[in-house]
Amino acid sequence: MAKIRSSSDVKTLANNLQQLIDRLDSSDHSDLIYAALEAIAQIGNGDAERLDWKILAGSLQDMQKAIAMFYPHRFKRKVSIFGSARTAPDAPEYQSTFDFAEKITKQGFMVITGAGGGIMAAGNEGAGEHSFGLNINLPFEQTSNSFVTEASRLVSFRYFFTRKLYFIKESDAIALFPGGFGTQDEFFECLTLCQTGRTMPRPIVLIDKLGGDYWQNWDYFVQNNLMARGLIVDEDRSLYKITDNVDEACEFIRSFYSVYHSCRWVGDLFVIRLNVAIDDAHIERLNVNFGDILTKGKIERSQALPVEVNEPHILDLPRLTMHFNSREMGRLYELIAAINDTCGDSIVCHPEQR
Repeated sequence: MAKIRSSSDVKTLANNLQQLIDRLDSSDHSDLIYAALEAIAQIGNGDAERLDWKILAGSLQDMQKAIAMFYPHRFKRKVSIFGSARTAPDAPEYQSTFDFAEKITKQGFMVITGAGGGIMAAGNEGAGEHSFGLNINLPFEQTSNSFVTEASRLVSFRYFFTRKLYFIKESDAIALFPGGFGTQDEFFECLTLCQTGRTMPRPIVLIDKLGGDYWQNWDYFVQNNLMARGLIVDEDRSLYKITDNVDEACEFIRSFYSVYHSCRWVGDLFVIRLNVAIDDAHIERLNVNFGDILTKGKIERSQALPVEVNEPHILDLPRLTMHFNSREMGRLYELIAAINDTCGDSIVCHPEQR
């Protein structure tokens, strides 16, 4: 039989809930807090099995720990690293991961790994104090490595889905090294989220040992079994980059945010925030080469929109706005590359315009 909470525990919970409700009017997120509380109340007043409550409680506990860990670092860019837990410390892939993590942190990024062995250990070791670990409780194989042990940088998750949520939510870039089913699972989920626009664009780089063909063989499968059958389009391959050069991988991530800063939807308007303003000629090139992904109008300059007031740290950044068709995410990645190309040398035209 489940343990019954003491009356003092129930009273403490009631007080905490009342304090939260009392603060709703003054909270910037009152509508979302209300929606979360209302959903829990509706589940409680309806029909739910014990397993439903177990999943709900476990996932919320996972999220609470992750939020507490990442919140102090919310304005620092981060790279999630994926790869095999079975990679030996003397393998060239381990050294490549170590080098990548060390170099990317010197560019101002932090690193997130799964906190296990192999590639994950190499990432935490290379990044040192600039890394986080998102561990998963498994009956075999997965224990946290010795390079990320501080409570302030390590979370142990009960569920894969909450762990995967924070790998994506907290990352500004994805770096993948050779791995097994788990690596492929993470990779395809990242690709799906980016391809469908369910997460904001970020650089995805597939890194192999020098001369390695792991990702080349994977891309061969993509081209000959997915693209050739019309299951994806050519532009979908713009969602990722393959390299066996760590410096090239780091530069690819750095350059993604050289001019481009971030983006968001405001109603049916797609807003792109920039680190620096671009000139009129550059904007005109973008309109000429990317008009095919607009539903109407043109790509235009803008200042921060009124609804962006909840992001005061980036209110002063220049903007571009457009009516993006929200479907062609590969083309959106090509647009971001063209925005970053201030010389206009790598503008990518739609196939019909080539």
